[in-house]
Amino acid sequence: MKFRTLTYVRYDLTVHLTLNRPHLQNQVDLEMAQEINQVCELVRQETELRVVVITGEGLHFSVGDDASVLAEKLKRSPRPDQLLQLYRPASALAALPVPLVAAINGDALDHGLELALACDVIIASENARLGMTQLKRGILPWDGGTQRLARLVGRAWALEMLLTGRVLTAHDAARIKLISKVTSPALLMRSVEEVCETISSKAPIAARYAKEAVIKGLDMTLEQGLRLETDLNILLHRTGDRSAGISSFVNKEEPRFTGQ
Repeated sequence: MKFRTLTYVRYDLTVHLTLNRPHLQNQVDLEMAQEINQVCELVRQETELRVVVITGEGLHFSVGDDASVLAEKLKRSPRPDQLLQLYRPASALAALPVPLVAAINGDALDHGLELALACDVIIASENARLGMTQLKRGILPWDGGTQRLARLVGRAWALEMLLTGRVLTAHDAARIKLISKVTSPALLMRSVEEVCETISSKAPIAARYAKEAVIKGLDMTLEQGLRLETDLNILLHRTGDRSAGISSFVNKEEPRFTGQ
């Protein structure tokens, strides 16, 4: 697919989505936000897809957006709430049922970090920095940052990062469980590919249901979450992949999952 601010490449069961404005440190402008939304629609149509990888071109993942441009747009807009909806690509990514892996190749700041937080597995190069500094410019994160950050690292760390604008090294981010793993720059994509291969080898419907159970369960009581888990298991038992998994276990063979 051809985009102006992104590259979208399909590799067998995996899609690589690359933020492609390296001359501007992969800032998220309105065009990129809209193109990410278009990619999300494409991903939903890819029935055989197992994993989506998101990374940045050049030396940065994404340093966020041009706050002055957005502020001027909001000031002039008769419906700033509707305008902000167009600037919420992280929310579109987070709503995808397929697992997402973020390859943080450089700084992931502000709206850039919000994009990363929409992913299910985050692997970062050791030279990356992560933070949300929007309050320094008199604005708040608006694409899920306040909510996803707190759910991931807890109230104390989320508030410290937001209120002070503290920018973390990759190793500090791993220590507070903001990211899953730190690698050298040279090994980043190899580590990501290994994770993608592992996810792709598993039953795709079960993987999507596992993601749904965990993410939706965070907003439920334990009883509701357990009920959701039960319901998803019942649905899973009706699939061909479930039968293939049982058959391969009985016959001591590698399963061949088709996503059916």
